[in-house]
Amino acid sequence: MTENHKESRSLEELVQANELKSNLISISAHQLRTSLAALKWILKMLLDGDAGKLNSEQENLIKKGYESNERMITLVGEMLELAHRETTAGVAYHFEPENIVELIDETVFEFISESYKKGIELIFLKPDTLISPIKIDREKMRVVFENLIENAIKYSSREDKIFISIKEEENDIVISIKDTGMGIPEKDIPLLFGKFVRGSNTASIPGTGLGLYTVKTVLDQHNGTIHVESTPENGTTFSITLSK
Repeated sequence: MTENHKESRSLEELVQANELKSNLISISAHQLRTSLAALKWILKMLLDGDAGKLNSEQENLIKKGYESNERMITLVGEMLELAHRETTAGVAYHFEPENIVELIDETVFEFISESYKKGIELIFLKPDTLISPIKIDREKMRVVFENLIENAIKYSSREDKIFISIKEEENDIVISIKDTGMGIPEKDIPLLFGKFVRGSNTASIPGTGLGLYTVKTVLDQHNGTIHVESTPENGTTFSITLSK
């Protein structure tokens, strides 16, 4: 057997092993999601009083269980998305000229209630001048903004602020998501966009380490870039650059 043939066979075996791993993750995640969805609706029925009125202690315990279940559903969803990306040749992207200011505004609106409940001010600094339409996959770019805003809220505390801004610079559009939250240690920044990577100061906060990996994957397909600036205890700024 020639060296080239050995290398080709080893590569083929590696690909097959990777596909098997991703398929196992996908099957397990689907089974988990079905069970978690059933548990979600049982807990919701209890909270709604369908099985009788709860006292305050019972309601508090079931609420905690419901919230934990929601976090697991989110994790399983991210596992499924990751497995799907790794077992297909590539996800189809549909690029159309879009009003990106409108898209950001819609996404910010989704998080107004969540930020308000946490006592965080979420502010979209809309541009004074018209921003040119830009070719993007609208729904996948929405995922980028959702992940970054969700992270900004998650790693901020009461009375912190989140500022989202957009500007046009010659052939580029630059979007900034800036928070005044807990920040990221400098040593962690180069690793942030890897799979399952989280900041070393976030152990007490639930998360999967897949959000920023997803952000980078989508931006790569748009030939976009993302830059991070952060100081622990003084917040983080993610800056996205998209070419028109």
